[in-house]
Amino acid sequence: MNSLIKIKDKKIQIMFLLTIILGTAFILLSCFHTNIWFDESYTIAIAKHPFTEIWKIGSADVHPVLYYFMVRIVLLVTGGSVLCVRLFSAIPLIIMGILGYTHIRKDFGSKTGIIFTFLSLFFPTCLMYAGEIRMYTWAMLFVTLMAIYAYRILKYRDVKNKNWIIFAIFSLASAYTHYYGLAAAFVINLGLFIYLIVKSIKNKNIKENRYLKNLKRWIISAIIQIIAYLPWAGVVLNFAKSTGGYWIGAPNVSQMIQFQFTGNLGGNMPDAIAWTYTILFILYILYSFKKNWNRDEIKPAKLAILVYFAVILFVGLISILVEPILYARYLLNITGIFIFVIAVLLTIPNIHENQKAETKNSNKGIKLNSNKIILIICSATVLVSLVANITLINKNYDESNAELENYMKANVQEDDIVIADNSLLGLVIGTQIGIDSEHLYFYDIQKWNVEEAYKAYGKTVYSLDQFKDYNGRIWTVNREEEWADYLANELEGKSVITRESFKIKYGNENYVVTLLEKA
Repeated sequence: MNSLIKIKDKKIQIMFLLTIILGTAFILLSCFHTNIWFDESYTIAIAKHPFTEIWKIGSADVHPVLYYFMVRIVLLVTGGSVLCVRLFSAIPLIIMGILGYTHIRKDFGSKTGIIFTFLSLFFPTCLMYAGEIRMYTWAMLFVTLMAIYAYRILKYRDVKNKNWIIFAIFSLASAYTHYYGLAAAFVINLGLFIYLIVKSIKNKNIKENRYLKNLKRWIISAIIQIIAYLPWAGVVLNFAKSTGGYWIGAPNVSQMIQFQFTGNLGGNMPDAIAWTYTILFILYILYSFKKNWNRDEIKPAKLAILVYFAVILFVGLISILVEPILYARYLLNITGIFIFVIAVLLTIPNIHENQKAETKNSNKGIKLNSNKIILIICSATVLVSLVANITLINKNYDESNAELENYMKANVQEDDIVIADNSLLGLVIGTQIGIDSEHLYFYDIQKWNVEEAYKAYGKTVYSLDQFKDYNGRIWTVNREEEWADYLANELEGKSVITRESFKIKYGNENYVVTLLEKA
């Protein structure tokens, strides 16, 4: 009997290992490049500053700074490698895949664990951001770990300090990585508090009241978290006060729904494929909840989906009362919780059998039906992700992507400066080719009030007066020729020397590069 169990365990381990290896290879296929778009350029630019400056500059940005600190370390260790920073974004997804074996399997069974591992590495939304030089995948990992240990606190009969310590650590990490992470930390901490209060009151045996013991630990954990977050609390309050001018508008609900299933924001797959996959998946989830609502096995999924929508509701209230922050891409922060919901729904036993068939207990047929559904959904997921990955590979490795960078590196001289307009493309290319902050300027014509945040790049100017007596060479990188012509007219004595246009597939941008010099 023991030998049979060992053989079964060995097969399970091999299945997990193969899924992790294949999934890792799959998400990395499109990641080996050094192209960057604006958000990625900001990550690189701010992470090149010392830690104290990152904190100061980041205080004026729209995201907390933990991720920028992490990228700073990666840049220091790798000698400034943009490629390594990009691959760094894939690490959380690989860890998520491993969590399927080390945590989800242990708490919810092997089948739930393997599906969680599979979706962490093959779910289209995760794939799209595996190589994005931003904080989303790390925030997703931190939120997922926070949720896992919150559940373990609820589940285990023994009161374990280790679970509380790990929960508090990842709660703080989530809050310091993204404001959706902060929202998730607030919702989960509050939910945990309400649950423990209710259970402590209902449990009359005070000596054996594990809920009361956990409630005391919740208070200690909450105090520690609040104290640890106080240094950043002022930034959050300032953000709440400075309403108006934020770039996010009214939420696009259909875009948010499609994004959660496919990650399709940049046209990386046809809408027909994205919506077909999304709608069928939604119908399956709704059917599964309805069919199994009263089953004990579905309780973890019900709890997880409650947390998921509570975070969205909380963020929605902030968007109404304070500042619009309800945005499709930010849902990636809580996608780990969403993936867990799917993993549980897919592994509820006998999900498509009626009560009579369940009583007759045709085990073989039941297992076959359940596995067929899993096979269909996983196959559809792979196909949709494959379409997206092929698009990403073609876009990321297109030869046109290197033309602009090569041109600038070949022609920009040591004392040249770059003046960027509100298209911000000059800031992107300036960061990409390594122009230092003393030679990179953002001319804020529209008064965006981003001077502090854009110190990540260089200097923000509101007038061209300081350049009128400048005798050196000036580069502009933007979308339209008119900007450079306007600059030449404003700067008396400066003329257009050269002008080149580039069509770059990465980011789907048109770049017009102009050199201005004294005539």
